[in-house]
Formats: sequence, structure tokens, C-alpha cells
Amino acid sequence: MKEKIYKIREEAMNEISKMKSIDELEEMRIKVLGKKGELTQVLREMGKLSKEERPVVGEIANDVRKDIETELNSTRERLKNEMKKKKLEKERIDISMPGKEIILGHRHPLMATIEALENIFLSMGFSVVYGPEIETVQNNFDALNSPENHPSRDLSDTFYITEDMLLRTHTSPVQIRVMKEKQPPLRIVSAGRTFRFDDVDDTHSPMFHQLEGLVIDENVTMANLMDTIDTFIKELFGEDMETRFRPHYFPFTEPSAEVDVSCVKCKGKGCEACNGTGWSMELLGCGMVDPKVLENCGIDPEKYSGFAFGLGIDRIAMVKYGINDIRLLFENDMRFLNQF
Repeated sequence: MKEKIYKIREEAMNEISKMKSIDELEEMRIKVLGKKGELTQVLREMGKLSKEERPVVGEIANDVRKDIETELNSTRERLKNEMKKKKLEKERIDISMPGKEIILGHRHPLMATIEALENIFLSMGFSVVYGPEIETVQNNFDALNSPENHPSRDLSDTFYITEDMLLRTHTSPVQIRVMKEKQPPLRIVSAGRTFRFDDVDDTHSPMFHQLEGLVIDENVTMANLMDTIDTFIKELFGEDMETRFRPHYFPFTEPSAEVDVSCVKCKGKGCEACNGTGWSMELLGCGMVDPKVLENCGIDPEKYSGFAFGLGIDRIAMVKYGINDIRLLFENDMRFLNQF
């Protein structure tokens, strides 16, 4: 029996030295030391030995088991280290090689313009609010002094979802929502997408962006409106910019005006860009809130007055960045967008 045990150790040691994987090593452990392993089977025959031989053979068997286990463990560690080394070698990064260039994105000129406008008005004490793009006819037209069959609806009638719901034609419904929910004093601006049935050309699109503002308080006058617009224009384009107010009509303001700004390129001196007039295109509309609109929203027009203004963000972006076609803002041509 001693010879069998020594032979098992010799054969096991020989095979372990040839192992090339941990899986093979585990199979070897089970083959020799498992419940049905070779060494276990030999030890089960110890009952046939004499009392004097059993302790001697038992000690030899334990020594052989320890030797095999030690060899298995050391070989397992060696194989693990070899595998780790191969993996590190395979995954090694050559830090001398140039890395892949990561192209960072940036704000779309429209989004950059919206953020710039909102930040200017935030610095002037306004709050920024948002509203849904799908609006009720009541908020979009009726509450804004444009009842059914009013001529102003023909100018801005848009995409109806139902008889009572439509894609908003301006961001003014946000003002209505705020006036219905809160009492003065109010000082808010709201920016977002708006929709109107319009032919597409270099300055028009059926989807465009607007920013509208509203101030409601006691003793608000046209002078406050003009000073606010003038301050805003100078903050946006520079201190040397001038504003010009022209009488106009809007159903929800009275009196109303359109505002021109001096040419961004020549600063009012006259050039090809402004056809020698010194003025850029009309930039925004504004006026004193009609008392009827205040009544529609539950605000006392005898106590409060206010002004509202609205501007096309797309047009601001075109003036600011010198873009001559509004369609460029929506075509997602990276050659165009990467300029900004």
C-alpha cells in the first residue's frame, strides 16, 4: 500500500507540472484527492492493514496529500500569474501613441440665443416661465382680444388639433396662463417654439421661435416699456445700438409699436447690409396691455397697467450671427453649425 501511495504522488506531481490551465488543474485535484479519487480509494483499504501498519500508512498518506495540495496550489498561483501577464500584455496601451480626438459639441445658435436672451432678462429682474406648445383656442386667441371672426386670426391661424386645441401661434398664451394663476406685480418672459401656416422662404418658416415678455404692476407706462426695450437692445448688441419705435396694431396691446434697431454692421451710418438706411429689419413688437386682456384674466385694469413685447428669436439669431437665410437654422448641416 505504501508503494501505491508513493506511486500516486509521483504520477500526480508529474502530471501537475504539465498542466496549462486552471480547469485542468481542478480536474486533476478531483481525480486524485476527490471523494472517488485515487488516493481516497487506497485509503479505504486501510481496514485490511494490521494495527501496527495503519498509523504508519496513515501518516504517509497525509504527507502525500499535503504534498499534492501544495503542488496544486503553487501551480494554480503560477497559472493565474501567467494568465494575468498575458491579459495585461494583450490589453496594454501604448501611451506614446496619440489618442482618439474627442469632438465636443456646442450650443446650436438658436439655443445659444435663447439662453443669452433669458439671461439678459433675468439680470433685469424678470422670471423665466414656460408653457405648452399645444394650447387652447381660448388662451391663444379669445383671452388675447382676438375672438372668433376677428381679422387678426386670419393673419396667424395655424394648425388645429381639435376645434378647441391648436399648436400655439405665439408664446402669448403663457402670459394668459400666468395672469390667470397669479396676481400682480408680474414680470416674466417666456421663450419657445410657435407655429403658423406660412410659406417657407429665407425669412419665414411655419415653425419658428419667439420670446415674449410681460410686466403688470401699478402705474406702468409707455416710458417704462421704451426704457426696458432700449436697455435690452443695448445689453444684447452693445451700448452704441439705437432703437426706433413705429406705431403699429396688435389686438392685445394699445397703443402698440414695432421696434427697429440700428444696423449691426455699420452702427447706423448706412451700408449695403441696411440699404443705406442705417437700420436693420424690424426686430420686435410691443405695446401697453389692452385693459380688456387684463379683465379676461381677472385683473383690475383700473388699478393695474402693464406692457408686453414679443420678438422672433430666429430673427435675433440671424442679426447677431449674420445669417441670411432662416432655413439654415433648421437644416442641421454640420458645415454650417460648426461655424458657431
